[in-house]
Amino acid sequence: MTIFDSIILGIIEGITEFLPISSTGHMIVVGDWLGIANTDTNQAFEVIIQVAAILAVIANYKEKFHPRFFDLWVKVAVAFLPIGIIGFLMSDVVKALFSVTVVGVMFIVGGIIFIAVEKYYQEESCPTTDVNDVTMKQAMWIGFAQIFALIPGTSRAGSTIIGAMLVGLNRKTCAEFSFLLGLPVLAAASGYDLLKHYQDFTTADFTNLAVGFITAFIVAYFVIKWFISFLAKFTFVGFGIYRILFGMLLLGMAWG
Repeated sequence: MTIFDSIILGIIEGITEFLPISSTGHMIVVGDWLGIANTDTNQAFEVIIQVAAILAVIANYKEKFHPRFFDLWVKVAVAFLPIGIIGFLMSDVVKALFSVTVVGVMFIVGGIIFIAVEKYYQEESCPTTDVNDVTMKQAMWIGFAQIFALIPGTSRAGSTIIGAMLVGLNRKTCAEFSFLLGLPVLAAASGYDLLKHYQDFTTADFTNLAVGFITAFIVAYFVIKWFISFLAKFTFVGFGIYRILFGMLLLGMAWG
């Protein structure tokens, strides 16, 4: 892996981790384009840039770590439980599901769902317009929706945003709760992968790791800000269309 590869992968991770378009599919395409082998060392690199994305959320929402937001974090923890439990119990089943075909199909399915939900979604009637006002019941349902993210290509952000829309959050609040919910999910996944691949860091190029980490952090930090501004003016339909087109590209790769 070269410095150029590290920068490109850092950019892709930073852009896709918190948007409802699944980072998995994009890593497949970009990794194939760059000719990067799926080695243990390169998997360790992906863990590091994912940690950078986590820190970008913390940097954007550092004020939420004040004790007065304790109730909010209790709700985030409740929403994390379903995927935490199911992911732990069914990790082998989830790994068995992974293939470019499955990822491509789920991109398309997710895109269709986004377009369908947006057709009937009425933001002006949503009762929850601030992330601090998310109820325990809403958090639970969003947590159950997040379970679908275990299917490769579904997108963790996409499944939580759809779940949040269906229980009455406006678009901005959907995105912000998804960002915060990403912290325990990504921390758990990254922590597990760090334990699994810690030996691979001894053979890793630390310059590449540093470049990828910094790139992913900077890009994710500004993408989060952009996404919130975007949702003040636009819907998720564009992401739905993009998912369908990208899913078709993946299926073309798998069947070509």
